[in-house]
Amino acid sequence: MIGIRAAPAVLALSLACALPARAAEDAFEGMAGPNGERLRYDEKGLTVTFPEPDVTLNIGGRLHIDGGAASFSRPGLGDAFPDTVAVRRSWIEPTLTIGRDWVIAFQYDFSDPLLPINDAFVAWKGLPDTILTLGNMKVPFSLEWLQSNNDTLFVERSLANAFVPDRQFGFAVGHNGAAWTAVAGVFGDAASNGITGNGVAAAARVTAAPILGERETLHFGLAGIYRRRSRGDGDVNISTTAEASLFAQAFVGTGDLPDVAGVSRIGAEVAYRNGPFLMQAEYIHAEIERFAGAGGPVPVLGFQGGYVEAAVVLNGAGRAYALTPQGGTTYATFKGVRVPEGQRVSRGGIGVFELAARYSAIDLNARGLRGGTERDMTLGLSWYPEPNLRLVANYVHGRVRPGDAQSDPFGTAPFSVDTLITRLQIYW
Repeated sequence: MIGIRAAPAVLALSLACALPARAAEDAFEGMAGPNGERLRYDEKGLTVTFPEPDVTLNIGGRLHIDGGAASFSRPGLGDAFPDTVAVRRSWIEPTLTIGRDWVIAFQYDFSDPLLPINDAFVAWKGLPDTILTLGNMKVPFSLEWLQSNNDTLFVERSLANAFVPDRQFGFAVGHNGAAWTAVAGVFGDAASNGITGNGVAAAARVTAAPILGERETLHFGLAGIYRRRSRGDGDVNISTTAEASLFAQAFVGTGDLPDVAGVSRIGAEVAYRNGPFLMQAEYIHAEIERFAGAGGPVPVLGFQGGYVEAAVVLNGAGRAYALTPQGGTTYATFKGVRVPEGQRVSRGGIGVFELAARYSAIDLNARGLRGGTERDMTLGLSWYPEPNLRLVANYVHGRVRPGDAQSDPFGTAPFSVDTLITRLQIYW
Protein backbone atom coordinates (compact mmCIF):
# COMPACT_ATOMS: atom_id res chain seq x y z
CA MET A 1 0.00 0.00 0.00
CA ILE A 2 1.05 3.59 -0.53
CA GLY A 3 0.28 6.95 0.98
CA ILE A 4 -2.48 9.28 -0.16
CA ARG A 5 -0.03 11.42 -2.11
CA ALA A 6 0.87 8.54 -4.45
CA ALA A 7 -0.54 8.18 -7.99
CA PRO A 8 -1.79 11.80 -8.21
CA ALA A 9 -3.13 11.40 -11.75
CA VAL A 10 -5.33 8.44 -10.78
CA LEU A 11 -6.45 10.24 -7.61
CA ALA A 12 -7.46 13.36 -9.54
CA LEU A 13 -9.30 11.37 -12.21
CA SER A 14 -11.07 9.31 -9.53
CA LEU A 15 -12.32 12.38 -7.71
CA ALA A 16 -13.50 13.89 -10.98
CA CYS A 17 -15.43 10.75 -11.87
CA ALA A 18 -17.04 10.67 -8.41
CA LEU A 19 -18.71 14.00 -9.03
CA PRO A 20 -22.17 14.20 -10.62
CA ALA A 21 -21.68 13.48 -14.32
CA ARG A 22 -24.81 15.08 -15.84
CA ALA A 23 -23.00 18.20 -17.12
CA ALA A 24 -20.21 16.12 -18.63
CA GLU A 25 -22.73 13.75 -20.24
CA ASP A 26 -24.56 16.66 -21.83
CA ALA A 27 -21.28 18.12 -23.06
CA PHE A 28 -20.10 14.93 -24.73
CA GLU A 29 -23.44 13.46 -25.83
CA GLY A 30 -23.58 13.27 -29.60
CA MET A 31 -20.10 14.67 -30.24
CA ALA A 32 -18.69 13.12 -33.40
CA GLY A 33 -15.22 13.29 -34.96
CA PRO A 34 -14.37 13.50 -38.66
CA ASN A 35 -14.59 9.69 -39.05
CA GLY A 36 -17.75 9.24 -37.00
CA GLU A 37 -16.00 8.48 -33.71
CA ARG A 38 -17.87 9.49 -30.59
CA LEU A 39 -16.67 10.38 -27.09
CA ARG A 40 -18.77 9.85 -23.98
CA TYR A 41 -18.14 10.43 -20.27
CA ASP A 42 -20.43 8.93 -17.61
CA GLU A 43 -20.20 6.77 -14.49
CA LYS A 44 -18.49 4.07 -16.59
CA GLY A 45 -15.57 6.37 -17.40
CA LEU A 46 -14.39 7.63 -20.76
CA THR A 47 -15.63 5.74 -23.81
CA VAL A 48 -14.52 6.30 -27.40
CA THR A 49 -16.51 4.53 -30.14
CA PHE A 50 -15.34 4.09 -33.74
CA PRO A 51 -18.11 2.93 -36.10
CA GLU A 52 -15.76 1.80 -38.89
CA PRO A 53 -14.32 -0.56 -37.85
CA ASP A 54 -16.60 -1.44 -34.93
CA VAL A 55 -14.21 -0.61 -32.06
CA THR A 56 -14.90 0.70 -28.55
CA LEU A 57 -12.26 1.86 -26.07
CA ASN A 58 -13.34 2.33 -22.46
CA ILE A 59 -10.98 3.78 -19.85
CA GLY A 60 -12.14 2.89 -16.38
CA GLY A 61 -10.50 2.73 -13.00
CA ARG A 62 -10.95 2.48 -9.27
CA LEU A 63 -9.56 4.10 -6.15
CA HIS A 64 -9.98 2.50 -2.71
CA ILE A 65 -8.75 4.46 0.31
CA ASP A 66 -8.84 2.68 3.68
CA GLY A 67 -8.72 4.10 7.19
CA GLY A 68 -9.25 2.52 10.56
CA ALA A 69 -8.15 1.57 14.04
CA ALA A 70 -7.70 -1.71 15.93
CA SER A 71 -6.95 -2.93 19.44
CA PHE A 72 -5.67 -6.22 20.87
CA SER A 73 -6.98 -7.89 24.02
CA ARG A 74 -3.46 -8.92 25.07
CA PRO A 75 -0.89 -6.19 25.85
CA GLY A 76 2.57 -6.13 24.33
CA LEU A 77 1.55 -6.89 20.73
CA GLY A 78 2.60 -3.48 19.43
CA ASP A 79 0.75 -1.13 17.12
CA ALA A 80 -2.00 -2.78 15.13
CA PHE A 81 -1.69 -0.50 12.09
CA PRO A 82 1.59 1.11 10.97
CA ASP A 83 -0.55 3.53 8.92
CA THR A 84 -4.11 4.42 9.87
CA VAL A 85 -4.90 5.65 6.33
CA ALA A 86 -3.58 4.14 3.11
CA VAL A 87 -4.45 3.60 -0.54
CA ARG A 88 -5.63 0.01 -0.94
CA ARG A 89 -6.06 0.12 -4.71
CA SER A 90 -5.33 2.70 -7.39
CA TRP A 91 -6.18 1.13 -10.75
CA ILE A 92 -6.36 2.27 -14.34
CA GLU A 93 -8.40 -0.12 -16.53
CA PRO A 94 -8.54 0.31 -20.31
CA THR A 95 -10.70 -2.21 -22.20
CA LEU A 96 -10.75 -2.48 -26.00
CA THR A 97 -13.68 -4.22 -27.70
CA ILE A 98 -13.33 -5.11 -31.38
CA GLY A 99 -16.58 -6.12 -33.05
CA ARG A 100 -18.56 -8.77 -31.22
CA ASP A 101 -15.78 -11.32 -30.84
CA TRP A 102 -12.66 -9.70 -29.36
CA VAL A 103 -11.99 -8.13 -25.95
CA ILE A 104 -8.59 -6.88 -24.76
CA ALA A 105 -8.50 -5.96 -21.05
CA PHE A 106 -5.73 -4.51 -18.91
CA GLN A 107 -5.59 -3.41 -15.27
CA TYR A 108 -2.63 -1.76 -13.57
CA ASP A 109 -2.45 -1.01 -9.83
CA PHE A 110 -0.19 1.94 -9.00
CA SER A 111 -0.44 1.12 -5.28
CA ASP A 112 1.02 -2.42 -5.48
CA PRO A 113 4.77 -2.56 -6.24
CA LEU A 114 4.85 -6.38 -6.08
CA LEU A 115 1.87 -7.39 -8.25
CA PRO A 116 0.86 -4.28 -10.21
CA ILE A 117 -0.57 -6.18 -13.21
CA ASN A 118 -4.06 -7.57 -12.62
CA ASP A 119 -6.18 -8.51 -15.65
CA ALA A 120 -4.10 -8.48 -18.84
CA PHE A 121 -5.79 -10.76 -21.35
CA VAL A 122 -7.22 -11.24 -24.80
CA ALA A 123 -10.64 -12.93 -25.03
CA TRP A 124 -12.30 -14.36 -28.15
CA LYS A 125 -16.07 -15.00 -28.27
CA GLY A 126 -16.47 -16.29 -31.81
CA LEU A 127 -18.07 -19.61 -30.79
CA PRO A 128 -21.64 -19.82 -29.44
CA ASP A 129 -21.85 -19.34 -25.66
CA THR A 130 -18.07 -19.78 -25.36
CA ILE A 131 -15.20 -17.53 -24.30
CA LEU A 132 -11.52 -18.37 -24.92
CA THR A 133 -9.10 -16.25 -22.89
CA LEU A 134 -5.31 -16.00 -22.96
CA GLY A 135 -3.34 -13.88 -20.50
CA ASN A 136 -3.24 -12.86 -16.84
CA MET A 137 -6.62 -13.46 -15.20
CA LYS A 138 -8.36 -14.83 -12.14
CA VAL A 139 -8.11 -18.58 -11.72
CA PRO A 140 -11.71 -19.95 -11.81
CA PHE A 141 -12.11 -20.67 -8.10
CA SER A 142 -14.33 -19.24 -5.32
CA LEU A 143 -17.45 -17.15 -5.83
CA GLU A 144 -16.18 -14.52 -3.38
CA TRP A 145 -12.86 -14.15 -5.24
CA LEU A 146 -14.42 -13.97 -8.69
CA GLN A 147 -16.68 -11.11 -7.61
CA SER A 148 -15.12 -7.71 -8.30
CA ASN A 149 -13.56 -6.04 -5.28
CA ASN A 150 -15.85 -3.12 -6.13
CA ASP A 151 -18.84 -5.38 -5.42
CA THR A 152 -17.86 -7.52 -2.41
CA LEU A 153 -20.13 -7.12 0.61
CA PHE A 154 -17.29 -6.04 2.91
CA VAL A 155 -14.06 -4.06 2.78
CA GLU A 156 -12.02 -7.26 2.50
CA ARG A 157 -12.82 -10.81 1.50
CA SER A 158 -13.14 -13.51 4.16
CA LEU A 159 -10.41 -15.46 5.96
CA ALA A 160 -10.94 -18.35 3.54
CA ASN A 161 -9.64 -16.20 0.70
CA ALA A 162 -6.13 -17.06 1.98
CA PHE A 163 -6.44 -20.32 0.02
CA VAL A 164 -7.25 -18.60 -3.29
CA PRO A 165 -4.33 -17.85 -5.64
CA ASP A 166 -3.74 -14.41 -7.08
CA ARG A 167 -4.30 -13.79 -10.77
CA GLN A 168 -2.16 -16.11 -12.92
CA PHE A 169 -1.07 -16.21 -16.54
CA GLY A 170 -2.73 -18.97 -18.51
CA PHE A 171 -5.34 -20.13 -20.99
CA ALA A 172 -9.01 -20.72 -20.09
CA VAL A 173 -12.15 -21.92 -21.86
CA GLY A 174 -15.60 -21.03 -20.55
CA HIS A 175 -18.99 -22.23 -21.74
CA ASN A 176 -22.52 -21.59 -20.48
CA GLY A 177 -26.08 -22.71 -20.94
CA ALA A 178 -29.27 -21.00 -19.92
CA ALA A 179 -28.61 -21.52 -16.18
CA TRP A 180 -25.20 -23.20 -15.87
CA THR A 181 -21.54 -22.45 -16.53
CA ALA A 182 -18.30 -24.42 -16.84
CA VAL A 183 -14.78 -22.98 -16.96
CA ALA A 184 -11.42 -24.77 -17.13
CA GLY A 185 -7.88 -23.61 -17.66
CA VAL A 186 -4.14 -24.16 -17.28
CA PHE A 187 -2.08 -21.56 -15.41
CA GLY A 188 1.51 -20.70 -14.54
CA ASP A 189 2.62 -17.86 -12.26
CA ALA A 190 1.43 -14.24 -12.17
CA ALA A 191 2.50 -11.98 -15.03
CA SER A 192 4.19 -9.61 -12.55
CA ASN A 193 6.37 -12.54 -11.40
CA GLY A 194 7.46 -13.56 -14.89
CA ILE A 195 4.86 -16.33 -15.55
CA THR A 196 7.19 -19.22 -14.55
CA GLY A 197 8.60 -20.37 -11.22
CA ASN A 198 5.46 -21.62 -9.49
CA GLY A 199 4.74 -24.83 -11.33
CA VAL A 200 1.73 -25.50 -13.56
CA ALA A 201 -1.87 -25.58 -12.34
CA ALA A 202 -5.06 -27.05 -13.79
CA ALA A 203 -8.27 -25.44 -12.54
CA ALA A 204 -12.00 -25.82 -13.19
CA ARG A 205 -15.29 -24.46 -11.85
CA VAL A 206 -18.87 -25.45 -12.62
CA THR A 207 -22.03 -23.69 -11.47
CA ALA A 208 -25.75 -24.25 -11.73
CA ALA A 209 -28.71 -22.00 -10.93
CA PRO A 210 -31.86 -24.18 -10.53
CA ILE A 211 -33.73 -20.95 -9.72
CA LEU A 212 -32.82 -18.11 -12.03
CA GLY A 213 -35.26 -15.23 -12.22
CA GLU A 214 -35.18 -11.49 -12.28
CA ARG A 215 -35.91 -11.33 -8.55
CA GLU A 216 -34.85 -14.72 -7.19
CA THR A 217 -31.69 -16.81 -7.75
CA LEU A 218 -30.39 -20.03 -6.21
CA HIS A 219 -26.74 -20.74 -7.06
CA PHE A 220 -24.51 -23.79 -6.52
CA GLY A 221 -20.86 -24.09 -7.47
CA LEU A 222 -17.95 -26.52 -7.23
CA ALA A 223 -14.33 -25.72 -8.11
CA GLY A 224 -10.90 -27.29 -7.87
CA ILE A 225 -7.25 -26.48 -8.52
CA TYR A 226 -4.22 -28.75 -8.63
CA ARG A 227 -0.77 -27.21 -8.99
CA ARG A 228 2.28 -29.38 -9.67
CA ARG A 229 5.61 -27.87 -8.66
CA SER A 230 9.30 -28.72 -9.04
CA ARG A 231 12.04 -28.63 -6.42
CA GLY A 232 13.39 -25.40 -7.88
CA ASP A 233 10.16 -23.48 -7.30
CA GLY A 234 9.88 -21.09 -4.36
CA ASP A 235 8.41 -21.71 -0.93
CA VAL A 236 4.65 -21.79 -0.25
CA ASN A 237 3.11 -19.64 2.48
CA ILE A 238 -0.57 -19.48 3.48
CA SER A 239 -1.49 -16.69 5.87
CA THR A 240 -4.22 -14.18 6.63
CA THR A 241 -5.07 -11.17 8.80
CA ALA A 242 -8.37 -10.20 10.45
CA GLU A 243 -10.01 -8.97 7.24
CA ALA A 244 -8.22 -5.60 7.13
CA SER A 245 -5.26 -4.87 4.88
CA LEU A 246 -3.92 -2.17 7.22
CA PHE A 247 -2.48 -4.80 9.56
CA ALA A 248 1.30 -5.05 9.17
CA GLN A 249 1.50 -8.81 9.66
CA ALA A 250 -0.67 -11.89 9.42
CA PHE A 251 -2.01 -13.33 12.66
CA VAL A 252 -1.99 -16.98 11.56
CA GLY A 253 0.08 -18.65 8.88
CA THR A 254 2.00 -21.72 7.83
CA GLY A 255 5.32 -19.91 7.50
CA ASP A 256 7.47 -20.57 4.44
CA LEU A 257 7.13 -24.22 3.41
CA PRO A 258 10.02 -25.47 1.23
CA ASP A 259 10.06 -28.49 -1.09
CA VAL A 260 6.36 -28.34 -1.94
CA ALA A 261 5.57 -30.85 -4.68
CA GLY A 262 1.90 -30.03 -5.15
CA VAL A 263 -0.94 -27.89 -3.85
CA SER A 264 -4.57 -28.90 -4.28
CA ARG A 265 -7.71 -26.96 -3.42
CA ILE A 266 -11.39 -27.81 -3.63
CA GLY A 267 -14.21 -25.40 -2.91
CA ALA A 268 -17.98 -25.63 -2.64
CA GLU A 269 -20.25 -22.58 -2.84
CA VAL A 270 -23.94 -21.78 -2.43
CA ALA A 271 -25.84 -18.52 -2.71
CA TYR A 272 -29.46 -17.42 -2.58
CA ARG A 273 -30.90 -14.07 -3.63
CA ASN A 274 -34.47 -12.89 -3.17
CA GLY A 275 -35.06 -9.26 -4.02
CA PRO A 276 -32.86 -7.08 -1.79
CA PHE A 277 -31.67 -10.07 0.31
CA LEU A 278 -28.52 -12.05 -0.50
CA MET A 279 -26.91 -14.97 1.34
CA GLN A 280 -23.80 -16.84 0.26
CA ALA A 281 -21.42 -19.36 1.81
CA GLU A 282 -18.28 -21.26 0.84
CA TYR A 283 -16.10 -24.04 2.19
CA ILE A 284 -12.51 -24.53 0.97
CA HIS A 285 -10.16 -27.43 1.72
CA ALA A 286 -6.49 -27.23 0.73
CA GLU A 287 -3.74 -29.86 0.81
CA ILE A 288 0.02 -29.44 0.46
CA GLU A 289 2.19 -32.33 -0.70
CA ARG A 290 5.94 -32.15 -0.05
CA PHE A 291 8.78 -33.98 -1.71
CA ALA A 292 9.97 -37.04 0.18
CA GLY A 293 13.17 -36.55 2.17
CA ALA A 294 15.87 -38.92 3.24
CA GLY A 295 13.74 -40.07 6.14
CA GLY A 296 10.86 -41.23 3.99
CA PRO A 297 7.64 -39.69 2.68
CA VAL A 298 6.40 -36.43 4.16
CA PRO A 299 2.74 -36.45 5.26
CA VAL A 300 0.21 -34.37 3.37
CA LEU A 301 -0.77 -31.17 5.19
CA GLY A 302 -4.51 -30.41 5.15
CA PHE A 303 -6.07 -27.01 5.90
CA GLN A 304 -9.60 -25.63 5.72
CA GLY A 305 -11.65 -22.46 5.89
CA GLY A 306 -15.01 -20.99 5.01
CA TYR A 307 -17.56 -18.27 5.58
CA VAL A 308 -21.28 -17.52 5.72
CA GLU A 309 -22.47 -14.01 4.91
CA ALA A 310 -25.74 -12.22 4.28
CA ALA A 311 -26.76 -8.73 3.21
CA VAL A 312 -29.89 -6.72 2.62
CA VAL A 313 -30.27 -3.56 0.57
CA LEU A 314 -32.40 -1.39 2.84
CA ASN A 315 -33.92 0.98 0.29
CA GLY A 316 -33.19 -0.39 -3.16
CA ALA A 317 -33.14 -3.36 -5.49
CA GLY A 318 -30.97 -6.38 -4.83
CA ARG A 319 -27.72 -7.36 -6.49
CA ALA A 320 -28.08 -8.71 -10.02
CA TYR A 321 -26.75 -12.16 -10.99
CA ALA A 322 -24.42 -12.20 -14.00
CA LEU A 323 -24.08 -15.57 -15.70
CA THR A 324 -21.32 -14.61 -18.18
CA PRO A 325 -18.46 -12.08 -18.11
CA GLN A 326 -17.17 -9.79 -20.83
CA GLY A 327 -14.03 -11.91 -20.90
CA GLY A 328 -11.93 -14.06 -18.60
CA THR A 329 -13.19 -16.55 -16.00
CA THR A 330 -15.57 -14.56 -13.78
CA TYR A 331 -18.72 -16.55 -14.61
CA ALA A 332 -21.79 -16.72 -12.36
CA THR A 333 -21.23 -13.88 -9.88
CA PHE A 334 -23.30 -11.22 -8.15
CA LYS A 335 -22.85 -7.62 -9.21
CA GLY A 336 -22.87 -4.44 -7.15
CA VAL A 337 -25.71 -2.34 -5.78
CA ARG A 338 -27.45 -0.05 -8.28
CA VAL A 339 -28.31 3.55 -7.43
CA PRO A 340 -31.45 4.64 -9.31
CA GLU A 341 -31.49 8.12 -10.80
CA GLY A 342 -34.03 9.43 -8.30
CA GLN A 343 -32.02 8.21 -5.27
CA ARG A 344 -28.75 9.89 -6.22
CA VAL A 345 -27.68 12.55 -3.73
CA SER A 346 -26.92 14.87 -6.63
CA ARG A 347 -30.59 14.53 -7.70
CA GLY A 348 -31.98 15.24 -4.23
CA GLY A 349 -32.09 11.64 -2.96
CA ILE A 350 -30.37 10.00 0.01
CA GLY A 351 -28.49 7.26 -1.83
CA VAL A 352 -28.82 3.53 -1.19
CA PHE A 353 -27.88 1.73 2.03
CA GLU A 354 -26.82 -1.92 2.49
CA LEU A 355 -26.41 -3.82 5.77
CA ALA A 356 -24.29 -7.01 5.92
CA ALA A 357 -22.99 -9.61 8.41
CA ARG A 358 -20.42 -12.40 8.07
CA TYR A 359 -18.85 -15.24 10.03
CA SER A 360 -15.58 -16.62 8.66
CA ALA A 361 -13.02 -19.11 9.92
CA ILE A 362 -9.68 -20.63 8.97
CA ASP A 363 -7.74 -23.58 10.40
CA LEU A 364 -4.02 -23.80 9.51
CA ASN A 365 -3.16 -26.61 11.92
CA ALA A 366 -2.08 -29.91 10.40
CA ARG A 367 0.03 -32.94 11.28
CA GLY A 368 3.40 -31.68 12.45
CA LEU A 369 2.57 -28.03 11.75
CA ARG A 370 0.65 -25.52 13.82
CA GLY A 371 -0.20 -22.44 11.78
CA GLY A 372 -3.02 -21.31 14.05
CA THR A 373 -6.76 -20.75 13.84
CA GLU A 374 -8.90 -17.64 13.55
CA ARG A 375 -12.62 -16.88 13.79
CA ASP A 376 -14.03 -13.51 12.70
CA MET A 377 -17.43 -11.87 13.08
CA THR A 378 -18.00 -8.85 10.83
CA LEU A 379 -20.77 -6.27 10.60
CA GLY A 380 -20.84 -3.90 7.65
CA LEU A 381 -22.74 -0.85 6.45
CA SER A 382 -22.36 0.54 2.93
CA TRP A 383 -23.70 3.81 1.57
CA TYR A 384 -23.96 4.41 -2.17
CA PRO A 385 -24.67 8.13 -2.70
CA GLU A 386 -23.88 7.98 -6.45
CA PRO A 387 -23.56 5.17 -9.02
CA ASN A 388 -19.75 5.29 -8.84
CA LEU A 389 -19.20 6.22 -5.20
CA ARG A 390 -19.37 3.98 -2.12
CA LEU A 391 -18.52 4.51 1.54
CA VAL A 392 -18.07 1.39 3.68
CA ALA A 393 -17.69 0.85 7.42
CA ASN A 394 -16.89 -2.60 8.90
CA TYR A 395 -16.54 -3.71 12.50
CA VAL A 396 -14.59 -6.97 12.86
CA HIS A 397 -14.19 -9.00 16.04
CA GLY A 398 -11.53 -11.68 15.62
CA ARG A 399 -10.52 -14.50 17.96
CA VAL A 400 -7.02 -15.77 17.20
CA ARG A 401 -5.07 -18.81 18.36
CA PRO A 402 -1.62 -18.32 16.81
CA GLY A 403 0.50 -21.31 15.96
CA ASP A 404 4.21 -21.80 16.37
CA ALA A 405 4.88 -21.70 12.60
CA GLN A 406 4.49 -17.92 12.61
CA SER A 407 4.78 -16.88 16.25
CA ASP A 408 6.53 -13.48 16.01
CA PRO A 409 5.38 -10.98 17.19
CA PHE A 410 2.17 -12.56 18.50
CA GLY A 411 3.54 -15.56 20.39
CA THR A 412 1.34 -18.61 20.81
CA ALA A 413 -1.15 -17.42 23.45
CA PRO A 414 -4.69 -16.73 22.17
CA PHE A 415 -5.97 -13.18 21.87
CA SER A 416 -8.83 -11.23 20.35
CA VAL A 417 -8.71 -8.18 18.11
CA ASP A 418 -11.36 -5.55 17.46
CA THR A 419 -11.12 -3.59 14.23
CA LEU A 420 -12.99 -0.67 12.71
CA ILE A 421 -12.14 -0.33 9.04
CA THR A 422 -13.62 2.22 6.63
CA ARG A 423 -13.25 2.72 2.88
CA LEU A 424 -13.85 5.48 0.38
CA GLN A 425 -14.44 3.66 -2.90
CA ILE A 426 -14.55 5.42 -6.26
CA TYR A 427 -14.96 3.37 -9.43
CA TRP A 428 -15.84 4.13 -13.00
